[in-house]
Amino acid sequence: MKIKEEGVERRFKDILTILEKSKLDEEIKKKTKKIFFNIAQAESKIHQKEIDKIHFHEIGGLDSIIDITSAVIGIKTLGIEEIHSSALPVGKGFVKCAHGVIPVPTPATLELLKNIPTYSGGIESEMITPTGAAIISTLAKSFGKRPLMKIKRIGYGAGEKEFNIPNLLRVSIGDKILKDENLKDGYVSDEAVLIETNIDDMNPEFYDYIMEKLFFQGALDVFLTPIQMKKNRPAHMLSIIVYEQNLKEILEVLFFESTTLGARIREINRLRLAQQNFIAETKYGKIRVKVGIFKGEIKNISPEYEDCKKMAKQHQ
Repeated sequence: MKIKEEGVERRFKDILTILEKSKLDEEIKKKTKKIFFNIAQAESKIHQKEIDKIHFHEIGGLDSIIDITSAVIGIKTLGIEEIHSSALPVGKGFVKCAHGVIPVPTPATLELLKNIPTYSGGIESEMITPTGAAIISTLAKSFGKRPLMKIKRIGYGAGEKEFNIPNLLRVSIGDKILKDENLKDGYVSDEAVLIETNIDDMNPEFYDYIMEKLFFQGALDVFLTPIQMKKNRPAHMLSIIVYEQNLKEILEVLFFESTTLGARIREINRLRLAQQNFIAETKYGKIRVKVGIFKGEIKNISPEYEDCKKMAKQHQ
C-alpha cells in the first residue's frame, strides 16, 4: 500500500475523529485510541504542552494511522490474547525529523519506553520508531524472557535498511503453558533458575550454615556435588534452584557468606509430580506429610524430616 500524503499535521482530536468515523469495530477503535493517547502523552510531556495543542508530524500521517490500526486489527484477527516481547534494541546515533537532528532513541520513543528493558544493539540507526514504541508498549503484557509456551506458528517481517545483522522482526504465536496444565499428563511444569558455583577454598563446615540461610531466603533445593578442579584440587559445586523472584536474596547470601567470586545462572523448566500437603495425627504428635500424585494415584508419601526428628527426641 502506498500513501500519497506529505506535510500533513494532525492533532490528537483529528485522529480521534478519523477513527470515530471509520467502520472499525469498537474494540479495535478503543485499543487504537489508547496507542495514540500514549503517543500524545509522551509528546505533551516532551514539549510541555497540553495534549489538545500537540501537533503530530510523522505520527499524524495516514501511513502511521494505518500502521497502528493494522497492527491492532492483525492481533485481533490472529486471535492473540497476550503479547510478550523481548527486551527492545533501540539503536544509536542521530536522526533527522521535523524538529531537526535529534538523538536515537528519539525523545518520544524514549518516553514511551519508560520502565521497559532496552539495549543499544550497536546499530547506528533508529531501530524503534515512536510508532513502534507506542504499539509494543501499549499492547505487550510483559518484556524480557520468553514465557513457557507451545509454538504453533512463526512469522517474519523484513525492513528495507541493511545492517550487519538481519533486519528482521520475528513473531511466534502459540499456546501459553500454565503451571498446572500438565496435570492431565501426570505432572506439573514450572520455571525456575539454577545457580551454580565451584568452591575450592572454603571450610566445608560452613556449608551447613550457608544452606540453612539459602533455604530461609526461598531456595527450592540446595545440593553439593564433589568435583575436581585445575591442579587436581578437590572442590564442591554448590547448586541452588530458586524461583526468579527470590534470585536477588539468594545471590546476596551466596556472595556474602561463601568464598565464591562468581556464579553461573540459567533458566530451567521443571517437571514434577502434583503434590499435596497435610498434617498426620500420630500417637507421637502431629507430623507434616508430603504426598506425590501421578495421574490421580499416590506414588510417594514423605513425612517431614524435622517433625520426625522432633518426635523422636521427645519419645526416645
